[in-house]
Amino acid sequence: MAYVPGVALLAALAAGCSAGSDGSATDADSKPGGPAVTTAPPGKYRTLPAPCRAVPASTLKDLLPGVAELPRQQQEKTLRGSPTITYDTDRKVGCSWKSNVPDSSRNLSIDFERVVSYDPAVSDDDRARALYVKKENAADLSANATPGTAPEKGAPESPGGEKGEKKGQEKETGKPGDGKGSVDPSASASDSAGPSSGSPSGTPGATGSGDQDLRPRVISGLGDAAFLDDLLTRAGSTAQHRTVSVVFRTSNVIVTVRYGEQPALVTKVPDSRELQDKAQALARKLAEVISE
Repeated sequence: MAYVPGVALLAALAAGCSAGSDGSATDADSKPGGPAVTTAPPGKYRTLPAPCRAVPASTLKDLLPGVAELPRQQQEKTLRGSPTITYDTDRKVGCSWKSNVPDSSRNLSIDFERVVSYDPAVSDDDRARALYVKKENAADLSANATPGTAPEKGAPESPGGEKGEKKGQEKETGKPGDGKGSVDPSASASDSAGPSSGSPSGTPGATGSGDQDLRPRVISGLGDAAFLDDLLTRAGSTAQHRTVSVVFRTSNVIVTVRYGEQPALVTKVPDSRELQDKAQALARKLAEVISE
């Protein structure tokens, strides 16, 4: 058996430890705690406006005919609005108003939703964008659609089919000049240059004066993205009720404006042009309120 002096043994052990320490230090420097995780940036908006105070009284009086003529206490109550019941006012709030006059009733509601992503890899804006796209798709809108497209995937082009009849009852989108097929609600204004069978009362699909497209559609110049939907319904033999909805997204906030009218007369059809113009004007004011 070979004899190793104590001093030589200690020197050998020290050399081995030194080599190991150098190697582990290099590994530690190259992997300081594993791969870095990049957290997506938060949304621009951290709070929401008070919805029942977001619409000026002068605007409400214009949107709700007859309110200005009400007795003072009743007028104040109507203009105050009814807040939407929510369980997280930091994330979602809303308010609604209604007016009744002898010849018609009007209803208005607004909703603000602040989207928060709980996935560190997905930003609030990206999450809000996905939710907005879902709403737009649910409204059967498509920026590239052309007149004559079937209203539903797999639905017959002729409104005589079951799906065509249902769609015709829910949403008046007009018809192409040949009378076949239903005009896709999302067709752009450039696609609607031809004549339309819309009624003088403002049925979606009519271009009217100035070639204004009244069909449900994507609209520009409002937030980061926006669309308008126009729904005409009738419950049995009652008067027809039209609701115009404008939905837009700005950063991580999604805003919905719903403005509707139901005339007292069964034969009268609510005017699309008026409802759409006023709903869009209000939506643009709300976009300014959010940005303040």
